[in-house]
Amino acid sequence: MLKKLLFLLLPIIGFSQNIILSDNAKVSILTCGTAPVSYAMYGHTGIRITDNVNQLDVVYNYGAFDFTTPNFIMKFVKGDLQYFVTSENYYDFEYNYKLDGRSIVAQELNLTTAQKQQLLNELNSSLTSEERFYTYKFIDKNCTTMVVDKINKILGEEILKQPKSEQSYREILYPYMSDFYMKLGIQIIFGTKVDQPATRLFLPLEFEKVLNTATQNGKKIAKPSEILNEQTVTTPFSYLNSIYSLLVAIVILILINKKGIQITYFIFAGLLGLFFSLVGFYSLHEEILWNYNILLFNPLLLMFVYFYWKKNTRKTILFGQICMALTMVYLAYIVNKVQVFILLPIIALHLFWLIKIVLKERKIFS
Repeated sequence: MLKKLLFLLLPIIGFSQNIILSDNAKVSILTCGTAPVSYAMYGHTGIRITDNVNQLDVVYNYGAFDFTTPNFIMKFVKGDLQYFVTSENYYDFEYNYKLDGRSIVAQELNLTTAQKQQLLNELNSSLTSEERFYTYKFIDKNCTTMVVDKINKILGEEILKQPKSEQSYREILYPYMSDFYMKLGIQIIFGTKVDQPATRLFLPLEFEKVLNTATQNGKKIAKPSEILNEQTVTTPFSYLNSIYSLLVAIVILILINKKGIQITYFIFAGLLGLFFSLVGFYSLHEEILWNYNILLFNPLLLMFVYFYWKKNTRKTILFGQICMALTMVYLAYIVNKVQVFILLPIIALHLFWLIKIVLKERKIFS
């Protein structure tokens, strides 16, 4: 408990002094590599300020949160979980990332001494004021966007921004998801916002790319990248965590061909659709709103499976046809989207069982 208290107090007692930076002070953006775990899947951004004259070497982070927050899970789901800025000695920071096998790349900013001083003052002010806390948003407010906004403010204009293109947020995010089932789950949870053209610079490695080319008044914003720590963590390929295991599972389910398995599957799919229908009334996460995956994971499947279980042939056929039509609409809608390939096996199973059940019920009905 004491250790935790000291950690929380460190930003206040360690770096809140009114330090006057020397002309030799440096400001660098640190970009930390990705890792297979969910919280490190997209990397991390930090600000490092060094000044040998003042014996200062500190990293400021905007990505901290407290697991002991009351109702942590509910707050995270709702989208009002409070994140906060912290600071720590660079070598402590480096040690943790070396321990995790993640890379650290530094890009020193070409700022004037006055701009460096302004940045340090604002960062230290954030540590001891209400600005220390902010409501996390996956795209609009995270450890990278907070740094981007802070540096743009120091530069006096929006120099650092997402390059204009037709690429969507989903297309930018997709290659970062190395865990297959995590990728599949995220594609199902995301709604229409992530399919919009990306206008916000929100990912660490994308920020690093922008810094490599960004200029102001014909002068580069950052010096060439310097690798402070090599990436050593890797994600070995696993058949169990790939589309191949999903295909095998689907083939097994089809071969077993049990009514109970079909009913269980459609109940799960219907409940998932019901969740998508209701979560918008609770969650503030814009990324999961207006989720068209409800066309595939449809609440009407609960009615379909109910009548199928009750052997109500007429209504089983009716709701089966409705669900088939909605599934076809869904397939047509995502056919040109990046996630279509990993969702195709589920769509195929979905349609196969719906068609099979409806044809079977038609024979009974006739």
